[in-house]
Amino acid sequence: TWKTSNCNTMAKILVGVGGGIAAFKTAALVSRLVQQNHDVHVVLTHGGSQFVGAATFAALCNHQPVLDAFDPRFPLGPHIELADGADALVIAPATARILASCALGLADDLLATLYLACNCPKVMAPAMNAVMWRHPAVQHNIGLLERSGVIIVGPGEGWLSCRVQGVGRMADPEALLDQIHEIVHSG
Repeated sequence: TWKTSNCNTMAKILVGVGGGIAAFKTAALVSRLVQQNHDVHVVLTHGGSQFVGAATFAALCNHQPVLDAFDPRFPLGPHIELADGADALVIAPATARILASCALGLADDLLATLYLACNCPKVMAPAMNAVMWRHPAVQHNIGLLERSGVIIVGPGEGWLSCRVQGVGRMADPEALLDQIHEIVHSG
């Protein structure tokens, strides 16, 4: 595990939040990244906002989360302006929908469009029901993403919100922090 004192420079980290109960872990991740002096910007999907509100992320990272592809704060479009100078894009939780949209290049919402516009390392932390995780379509999309260079962290096994044991738990913030650290300090 790395500490703030080991960070020589501040990195621009984009965090996309998908619509899953694991979004509470993403709030903890954002908090830790900010404590380590990173410049964190959150893109909150509609589904993600149903689990953790915009006010939480605004308080944690001192930037209002972006929810809309036509946000007037970004005259060139948030997908263009946020991607500019980004050191990493982290999508957590990465739902089956987000995995599919990114794997297929659909650009059907702001987060999937940002994924396509980012020219930086990408990390995804899948989180979903165990049956969904094992589905051939999800596994196919995971393969497409990995072949395009996306770093997949998790999922882990354990108690799921659907009240069963299985694979589908989003990776803990520490695992994601370690991966982000590798990316930021590999250059």
